[in-house]
Amino acid sequence: MQPALSDWDEAADGMAVGAMPGFWPRLVAADPEGIAEHRARGLEAPGLTGEALIEAVAAAGLRGRGGAAFPTSVKLATLRAAPGPKYLVANGEEGEPASIKDRWLMRRRPHLVIDGLLRAAEAIGAAEAFLYVSDSRAANSLRAALVELPETAIPVAVFEVAPGYVAGEETAAVRALNGGPAKPTDKPPRPYQVGVGGRPTLVANVETLANIPFIATQGAAAWRQAGMGGTALLTVTGAVARPGLYEVPLGVTLGPALDLLAGLRPGLRGFLMGGFFAGLLNTRALDLPLSHDGLREAGSGLGCGAIIVLGEQDCPIAAAGDVMAFFARENAGQCGACFRGTAAMSRAIEALGLGTIGDAEIEKLQGWSVSLRGRGACATLDGAAQLAATIFREFPEEVARHRAAPCPRCQALLPATAATRFAAGVVAKRCDHAPAT
Repeated sequence: MQPALSDWDEAADGMAVGAMPGFWPRLVAADPEGIAEHRARGLEAPGLTGEALIEAVAAAGLRGRGGAAFPTSVKLATLRAAPGPKYLVANGEEGEPASIKDRWLMRRRPHLVIDGLLRAAEAIGAAEAFLYVSDSRAANSLRAALVELPETAIPVAVFEVAPGYVAGEETAAVRALNGGPAKPTDKPPRPYQVGVGGRPTLVANVETLANIPFIATQGAAAWRQAGMGGTALLTVTGAVARPGLYEVPLGVTLGPALDLLAGLRPGLRGFLMGGFFAGLLNTRALDLPLSHDGLREAGSGLGCGAIIVLGEQDCPIAAAGDVMAFFARENAGQCGACFRGTAAMSRAIEALGLGTIGDAEIEKLQGWSVSLRGRGACATLDGAAQLAATIFREFPEEVARHRAAPCPRCQALLPATAATRFAAGVVAKRCDHAPAT
């Protein structure tokens, strides 16, 4: 029988850890995992390999859990077909301050992550693999797990990098592994074309890889039994009774799932989706399916699975302005469009919150939310533009109210000296490298 939700509570940056009732979870576990526990779960058993594994991953419909939701089987097949030496990078640099899922997996289930990495590496014919992390506890956990293993088929190295919002972007990971700064580079080429050491490289999120042992040993059909596309880890913070990390079958309705697991508080006003990347949703999100396609059709996204709930005392404009200030501060500073665009949008949203914005500035902000997409080396500017667009789409009445009179909440939060105070406040006690308040 599955343990009760309360049995899963443990120290995960001060948050609860649990799973949706009614199925046995695949990723979260009640106890820390050593090699004996991993073997006892049966996931280290021989299973599908090579092309057969790639076909099973395709049949399962596994998509990347790092944010882009790209089909994992396509990445695997592309790298398998690439000639010559190639590499695999398990991306655990969790720069999104509203997410803890990757750190939790690496700290608590390192053997599951390494098992998935080795199976993926074998499938593509990788010569070497890297565990790319910025969390020291996760790095130490992975190193200890590697010591417990017998000799691996290929060399596996833990590579630590300084934390940063853009450091987890795939080209930033490759650049850091090649000896440069952990900042994105222009595309093309992409890592699958030119990556580590100039060779084809698969960069895959650690949660994505952690799903592969189940698919390899139990099959695609069994993996899909828990949901239309397996399960996803959600980091839920904000106006909830039980902030936490929850494993949820994809396809369930968002509102009931969040209420059952995290406990939604009365008077909620909306959500920041995908961490800071997918923008705002109003309360219509409660009736949306928890799926990549369903949320994309609604103009939003699941992203890395981080969801911040805006409560009765939260102002959506203040939240948007605070997150935009984060984008303006944390972008790589390499692309003029992103460096100037995020700063300009941040100033405009602050002016909206303070009731000082004019018609021309409103028109500019709306225009930037469309015209600035796709103009940076990474997706930071896309996320900022999405955030700006969702202010107008999801909260038009709030825009009108703020234009009519200054908002006390915005006056308290939006001046530059208080930038990112809202964003940090919902996660500061739970994330090791949350922005300082």
